[in-house]
Amino acid sequence: MPRPILEESRIHPAISAKVASHQQGIVQEVMAAVQANDVVVVGMAMNPFPKKARAMLDEARQPYKYLEYGNYLNTWRERNALKLWTGWPTFPMVFVKGMLVGGANDLKALIANGEMKTMLAGPRTGA
Repeated sequence: MPRPILEESRIHPAISAKVASHQQGIVQEVMAAVQANDVVVVGMAMNPFPKKARAMLDEARQPYKYLEYGNYLNTWRERNALKLWTGWPTFPMVFVKGMLVGGANDLKALIANGEMKTMLAGPRTGA
């Protein structure tokens, strides 16, 4: 079931540009990294879960791109744009071959069941 997103036709034209451009710099940066790298981890300082995800990838000897945006005390507005874009509520956000696979625990499951290797051997999502 697709997640509900307010249709553009239901956004007043006077505010549509503001809605479309709100905090898009961070979203565009992550989108570019996801396009350019097989594995991307988006995290924040002071949160142990991005560190766990990176440690799992290091242990698996899987190269990845890490993007860190602030911590619990700052940059939350920018990070919120990523949550709105992906629909994923927490950090890290882990992408494999263009697909959001979830956070650290989801990554752990993909590595454990071998799906991570299968995804990496396959084509990029959305390509």
